[in-house]
Amino acid sequence: MHLLSHTAPLLNGVLAADPVTPAAGTAQLIIAAVISIALIIVLIVWVKMHPFFALMLGAAVMAVTADMGFAKAFTSFSAGLGSTVGGVGVLIVLGAVIGRFLTESGGADEIVDTILSKTPAAKLAWAMALAAFIVGIPLFFEVGVVLLIPIVMLVAKRAKLPVILIGIPALAGLSALHGLVPPHPGPLIAIDALKADLGITLGLGLLVAIPTVIIAGPVLAKSMARWVPVMAPDTLIVSSGENKDGKRPAFGVALSVVLLPVVLMLLMTVVDTLKIGDTVIGQILVFIGTPLQALLITSLYAMVVLGTALGRSMKEVSQITGDAFGPIASILLIVGAGGGFKQTLVDSGVGAVIGNGIAGSGMPLLLAGWLVAVVIRLATGSATVATITAAGIMAPLVGDLSSTHVALMVLAVGAGSVFLSHVNDAGFWLVKEYFGLTVGQTFKTWSLMECAVSVVGLVGVLLLGLVV
Repeated sequence: MHLLSHTAPLLNGVLAADPVTPAAGTAQLIIAAVISIALIIVLIVWVKMHPFFALMLGAAVMAVTADMGFAKAFTSFSAGLGSTVGGVGVLIVLGAVIGRFLTESGGADEIVDTILSKTPAAKLAWAMALAAFIVGIPLFFEVGVVLLIPIVMLVAKRAKLPVILIGIPALAGLSALHGLVPPHPGPLIAIDALKADLGITLGLGLLVAIPTVIIAGPVLAKSMARWVPVMAPDTLIVSSGENKDGKRPAFGVALSVVLLPVVLMLLMTVVDTLKIGDTVIGQILVFIGTPLQALLITSLYAMVVLGTALGRSMKEVSQITGDAFGPIASILLIVGAGGGFKQTLVDSGVGAVIGNGIAGSGMPLLLAGWLVAVVIRLATGSATVATITAAGIMAPLVGDLSSTHVALMVLAVGAGSVFLSHVNDAGFWLVKEYFGLTVGQTFKTWSLMECAVSVVGLVGVLLLGLVV
């Protein structure tokens, strides 16, 4: 039983992997792709246009330049946007709700504080990496940064340690989870695009993420702290979530909300391993382990244990839920537009052309998937766009791979998507401002850490590829 077949109705059409007939010659298609990607970069980086419109215009230029015709300039874009938002968008919404209840109730703070309270000063960097790894499972990268950085600053100030020594491990934990582990949007999109097995990808993603966080986080942070010995500022205001009575949920309760969706999704792998998919129990486990159902169950669970159980009324719970929707509107639009641009690339045939070129080059497929994602990441500054586009390009090449190697392709693409964050990435400026760094210092720390996450992640994927 192929487990993704159970998720296909929910994540349908994020990528059309069926062969397409190129609308133009190879040279024209490649030129069209280069022009459209260059236009997107110019519009985002120099014109400062919102990525949604930049991606939309880039898709139109791609369609017209590739001889798809003016009448179909936005046909593929609209189809890709609709299928991406319709599939992954719902999961993003549910993930945002879970994250909101964790932050508003103080549950996320409770997890972090509990870990830190049991950690000696010499191990604080490792504790922050662990805290970020746990908290980062259900939270979007930006939410995790906003949550953890004020705590990082406070911990660094109290321990009188360079803020980089404490902060880089936390950022490494968040970044690795963002690129490698579902239910984050990038991995989920790549899983559907490449028709990978969700449970296998989740399990292998965690295996790759653990050493990646260790090396790119606490290990590398020691050297970075010497290069950039910036101390935490004197004035700090750290806001902490709590309920109206000033109480936080217990550590175990908060942790259960974080781990519940992961456990539910891993149940599908158990069903496949035990070959009980045709039994009633197997069907139930597959149903609740599908991403949509798993996150929906966790969202409802969070409303109870982090909401009403702490004394909040249903009106207040509804308000918190509503507050989670606003901040992700832009994310949904950008992710959807990335899917639209990707679908235009796929429908033009350029993905098949590039894919065939890579296949003919003799380059190992896992390395090729990583490299394609790296190029798109450097060009656009978006890990999600890099994941979507690279997955679209590599999809025609994975048909003959085993389920484990298709899952590893998802991870290779995810690792490549976080390579070298620089000035065209919002995360670069977010970290720079939070830490009070110069542009040069941000390159020496944050950008280098992202490179380490990407390269170590790739090495982990290639090593797993030798044994699974």
